[in-house]
Amino acid sequence: MTLEMAVLASGSSGNAIYLADGQTALLIDAGLSGKEIERRMNLIERSMAGVDALLLTHEHGDHIKGAGVLSRRYNLPVYATEGTWLAGGEKLGPLKPEHKKLVRENWELGKLQITSFPIPHDAREPVGYIISDGQVKVGLATDIGYITAEISQCLQGMDCLLLEANHDIDLLREGSYPGSLKRRIRGEGGHLSNEETARLLPDILESSSCCCPVVLLSHLSAENNRPELAYLTVKNSLQAAGYRVGSDVILKCAPRNEPGELYRLSGRIEEAGLP
Repeated sequence: MTLEMAVLASGSSGNAIYLADGQTALLIDAGLSGKEIERRMNLIERSMAGVDALLLTHEHGDHIKGAGVLSRRYNLPVYATEGTWLAGGEKLGPLKPEHKKLVRENWELGKLQITSFPIPHDAREPVGYIISDGQVKVGLATDIGYITAEISQCLQGMDCLLLEANHDIDLLREGSYPGSLKRRIRGEGGHLSNEETARLLPDILESSSCCCPVVLLSHLSAENNRPELAYLTVKNSLQAAGYRVGSDVILKCAPRNEPGELYRLSGRIEEAGLP
């Protein structure tokens, strides 16, 4: 069995991730308009008509903007925590009662095994996800104020990991954001910096059984970060820990404005060459 995964969008302007095992297809977050998500799915030669469920991480608009529209248009169940439903239900608009699903700690959709875990962020009940076909594990963790012991433990042994690298501390400090927003980003309910992600990755990659895991740096700030800066900060940390970037680990920045590569994840990571 092979998992397919593509980042359709990642950042404060919208987040959406496609993941499928050939039988069950998921969209994790839908923070763009329904029309734009459909367009980006078409660019990776996939269709929303083939998606079986939507999973939400939390209720902020850059994660749920198109979820209600897509649920109604394609008759899709939406999975969210109780807190996300309470805080974001009205944003989603009217949904069929049978489409309102509660996230559990562990459950299955088709043959996909899904685990949720709490993350510290200024939302009602935000979560990250680990999704596996029984062989390959994909971890998704963004919008994190700080790394908890539980997050560090949950992300051990991933074959593919989407992990936040939101801002460079100096760019944020010197940037144009008001002080209150800077404090929110750096606070315990905010976002991870490049430096924090760089410190975490060598430890959690140590337990990966994959010959060359994929790490996608995600939710980069358009104003307070640069892809090349995030990449270099994390690359230097990995190399200092003895990892050869490109042969021991694939390291990239997740895209913001267009979908990224469609990865085929089995024992050996392949890029499908799309778009």
